[in-house]
Order: sequence, then structure tokens, then C-alpha cells
Amino acid sequence: MLRRNIRLRREYLYRKSLEGKERLLYEKKRKIKEALEEGKPIPTELRNEEAALRQEIDLEDDNTAVPRTHIDDEYANATGQDPKILLTTSRDPSAPLIQFAKELKFVFPNAERMNRGNQVISEIIESCRAHDFTDVILVHEHRGVPDGLIISHLPFGPTAYFGLLNVVTRHDIKDKKNIGTMPEAYPHLILNNFTTKLGERTANILKHLFPVPKRDTKRIITFANQSDYISFRHHIYEKHGGPKSVELKEIGPRFELRLYQIKLGTMDQSEAQIEWVIRPYMNTTKKRKFIGN
Repeated sequence: MLRRNIRLRREYLYRKSLEGKERLLYEKKRKIKEALEEGKPIPTELRNEEAALRQEIDLEDDNTAVPRTHIDDEYANATGQDPKILLTTSRDPSAPLIQFAKELKFVFPNAERMNRGNQVISEIIESCRAHDFTDVILVHEHRGVPDGLIISHLPFGPTAYFGLLNVVTRHDIKDKKNIGTMPEAYPHLILNNFTTKLGERTANILKHLFPVPKRDTKRIITFANQSDYISFRHHIYEKHGGPKSVELKEIGPRFELRLYQIKLGTMDQSEAQIEWVIRPYMNTTKKRKFIGN
């Protein structure tokens, strides 16, 4: 199993290393296409390769014209099967963290919660690969307050690291009459203001934690980005007065996410390449938004 994982990882890294060459070839073919469509002469630097490139252009279709990236490979099989998530915590979790993890288990369909015990991260990841888990979610705390969420996609990554803020669990809400029951139906997703390239990447990581819902499900999960803080809200809706009368009821929990790192690998790979990380000097760029407008 270990040799197989090493071989698969090498193949994945090799495909990733080809992206630069494939992108360069794509740009050359694009220039030739534009010259032919506009009736302009072929660029001088491409005249020696024109015959070979035009032959490749004639053989392409919609699926092969645009080169695939390592991001496509990471989620290539995501639509073919429902996600299967393992949810665990840091070692020796406090009662509030255990309660929060229990509620997260119902937030993510097909999630299984595991007591961490003395298991190390590498053992957890290896076991999840063997049992066909698609993602691992790890929740951290500081002095009894949940403060970190790690989402690691299997088998090759990526791994997104989020800070957790303003966590309010269902258990903390005193007025139990105003919150609805927790349904187990697959939810509809609302992803708001993930407009940049990093935002699309973040939305891609979050949306693949949820399977495709049925059209008539009344459960809604919202990830709304504002100033790079992602607000998580969980609702159900009812139509008591007809199709134009919609009543929302929050069922919790609620929290804010702040992305601070994405790695091209699983969380047990310390040598994995960092795709994006927030730096100290970025804290002063108040007017610049990295995830959305």
C-alpha cells in the first residue's frame, strides 16, 4: 500500500510538472488559430512549427482543446461519487469542541466522526485512503474555543487551512423554540462573492464536501464571503402561505471562516508545495480583497 501511494503521488506530480509545457503549447496553437481566423500572417517565431501545430489543431475537440490542470485531477472523480468525510478533532478535546464536532457531523452529509485518541495524522490519512474517504476535516481549539478548521481532500490534496471565529453552536442557543430540527437531507448550497481565482479555488474545495441535492429539499447552507471572511449559515425554509411566501428558519451552527493557507498535498505531507498563504504584510492591504469583491 505504501509503495502504491508513493507511485500514485509521483504520477500526480509528473502530470503537474507537464502543465507549463502544455500551457506553452496551448498558447502557440491559440496564436495560430487567431492568425488564421483574422487572415493575418503566421507569427515569425511559429512558422517552423506551423505544419505540426495545425495538424494537432485539426485533431482537437472541445474536451482536448484546453489543457487540464492539477486542479482538474484533484476533483476529477468528485462528481462520480458522493463525498465521504471523516471528522475528527485535536488531541484531548474539550467538551465545547466535542459538541461542535457533533454538530458538524450533521452539517456535512455522509460524515463520520472519530475520537482522535493517540492516533497521529499520518495514520488517520492512510486509514482514510484505504477506506475510500474523500475528505478529512480536523477541528482545532484554543482554551475550549474552536479556532481552526482543516479540510484535506484525498488522495492527493489539496489541504485548506481556515481560522474559525464567532462560533455559535445549536447547544449555545437558549431559545430552542426558534431553531428548527436538524434535517439529514442533502442541502442546497449558496456560494456568494467568490469572484477571484483564489475565491473560485476556495469555493471548489467547499462545495465538493456536499453531494448533489434533490430539487425539492428544503435545507440550505450558505457560504457568504465579505472582506475575505466567509460566513457560514444553515437554514431550512417553509412555504406556509403559498409559493411566494418563504419563511427561513436558522438551525445552526453558525461561524466565520478565514482562509490562511492552501497546500498542494494532504495534511500529513509537510513537504507539500504551498499554493497560497497569507503573509503578515497582507494584513495592511485593507482595500485589496483576495477571495472576492
